[in-house]
Amino acid sequence: MAIEFTKYHGLGNDFILIDNRHQSGPVLTPQDAERLCHRNFGIGADGVIFVLPGVGDTDYAMRIFNSDGSEPEMCGNGIRCFMQFVAELDGDRAKDIYRIHTLAGVIAPQRQTDGRVKVDMGLPRLLAGEIPTTLAAETDKVIDRPLEVGDRTWSVTCVSMGNPHCVAFVEDADAIDLARIGPQFERHPEFPQRINTEFIEVKAPNTVKMRVWERGAGATLACGTGACASVVAGVLTQRCDRKTTVELPGGPLEIEWSQDNGRVYMTGAAERVFSGCLG
Repeated sequence: MAIEFTKYHGLGNDFILIDNRHQSGPVLTPQDAERLCHRNFGIGADGVIFVLPGVGDTDYAMRIFNSDGSEPEMCGNGIRCFMQFVAELDGDRAKDIYRIHTLAGVIAPQRQTDGRVKVDMGLPRLLAGEIPTTLAAETDKVIDRPLEVGDRTWSVTCVSMGNPHCVAFVEDADAIDLARIGPQFERHPEFPQRINTEFIEVKAPNTVKMRVWERGAGATLACGTGACASVVAGVLTQRCDRKTTVELPGGPLEIEWSQDNGRVYMTGAAERVFSGCLG
């Protein structure tokens, strides 16, 4: 069976997008996705995203398989790419705002006049049981808690943006050996569902530099939910402002943790790369 696809990237975090609106489940298996994401033997991507029929009062549903075949609850860069893709599919009927059903809840991305996409990422979840992590009691927050990883003790803050994040503030983000330390964080026993890890260098109260090791994808050029979690962690530890630019290897994201309603907003680019056909 031939399957058409379009490849998009959000700040270098790249995805294979598939129009899957004709059925309620992904047309590919996790093993298929792993094969297609391979940089040498496949198309090459950090994940495969499926556009599924909406659930309830939503316009569409989004499912994603990581490059290792695992399925995350949500993806911040991925949903911006999803937004641009469904607008392309809808053509003249395209909306400026879509309601998207995800495993992390309903997300509402909005196209901006400058071509970027702004996403209401919802309320951050801060309790240990919500992340989940065993670094604290289930009803306690994990803010600047010690965590033994590798040959040192890290001070970490944990946030869920629908998927789990562990944020460590460091003096020099470029000095972090992601390939060595990232997997140790991801599969640390304190994180029963594994973890995304962000290493954050504060350059100014409204500007931080981030490097990320993503659960199921490894080192990537950008992570939208990770950028959101990092700004929340920065505010909780009094390191950065509620409106902060997060500089990632693939480019900048503008993050705001609203003081009015407590919701997190992410604004950034999502660009079409090419289309093709599988099979």
